[in-house]
Formats: sequence, structure tokens, C-alpha cells
Amino acid sequence: MRALVLPVHPGLAGSSRLPVLAQDAGRIQLAEIAWLLGAGVTATLASAFLEFGLRIPGHAILRAVLPMALGLAVAPRRMAGTIMGSGALGAALPIQMLHPGSLGAGALTSLLLTGPLLDLALWRASRGRGLYVGFALAGLASNLAALGVRAGAKLAGLEALGKRPFAEWLPQAIFTYAVCGLVAGLLSAWVCFRFASPQRTNAEEAAG
Repeated sequence: MRALVLPVHPGLAGSSRLPVLAQDAGRIQLAEIAWLLGAGVTATLASAFLEFGLRIPGHAILRAVLPMALGLAVAPRRMAGTIMGSGALGAALPIQMLHPGSLGAGALTSLLLTGPLLDLALWRASRGRGLYVGFALAGLASNLAALGVRAGAKLAGLEALGKRPFAEWLPQAIFTYAVCGLVAGLLSAWVCFRFASPQRTNAEEAAG
């Protein structure tokens, strides 16, 4: 069986704070695929069962973005986010069957979209600011999509509104979902990637 050809993302590989598995510039190894699928599964398990105890609408996006950022830090391949999204979906289906309601509509949306959105937002990003902006934008877009799906579910009567009227919930949720998406993306980027790679820092010091 021929190996899957996925180029290494130079910006991610050069900025990772973790050991990088990628050895071949083109052909992704089985260990990398396993790591990426595992990151997607971890994101699903965290979204379903990990509770932070915060009462801030939209904060759960961190449970999807951070495991996927760790996946990219170790296996920095183009389209790696889509592989992680496949792992997340594969784990979400049996979890929903065995534990109905553990993943809401918004959480499912984030799990399915975060990986592909990271691929898109980081496609042309190099080191430093570009990576951080890409993670922030992916987190923002994923969380706003989750907000839209959750709002639609509430309007359709598929999710209880609790004691707060929809018209009161939505304006606050728009703000908190946007902020949480941006913060989750930036925090995940900071945990997993240097703002400047060691090579770049040394070159700047030599030039100075």
C-alpha cells in the first residue's frame, strides 16, 4: 500500500514546542496518522466528558482546539486538521449512541469544523504572528458556527433555553462565543508553538 502524501507545514514544524514526528517531507508515516486520529478522539472525549465549571457560553471550544493544536505540533502536516476531524467524528458517533446528549449540537459543530478550519486558516501561515492569527481565526470561525447551530436548535425547540429568554441570551452569547473562540485559538497556539522559532531568534541575535 502506497503511503499517503501530505507535505510538512514548514511554519508549524519550525515553531513547534514539542518533538516532531514528521521525518519525510512528503509521505506521512503511520505513527503520525495514529497521533492525529488520537488527537481528534481526545477532542471528542474532552468535549463530551470534561467540565471546566465555567458558566460562560462558548468556553467549551478550548476542549476542541487545544487537543488539535497538540496534534499539529507533533504531526505538522498540511490537511492534518481534516484527519483529526475524521477521528473526532469517528469517536462522536459511538459516544452519542452510548451517552445520548453528552455532545450538544454546538459541540458537534466545533468538533467537525475546527480541524478543517485550522487547515484553511494556517495554509499560508509562516512562523510567529501568522500562526497565532490563524489559530485565533479558526477558533473564532468554529465557535461562531457552533453558536449559529445552537441558536437554531434553541429556536426549533431542540434545546432548552432555561430561564433566559432567547432575545436576552443571544446578544451575550454572540460576544462570549466570539471572545472564547479567539482566546482558545491564541492560548492553544501559545501552548504548542513558539512565537519565533529558535533558528529565527538566533539569526536575529547574530544580525544584532
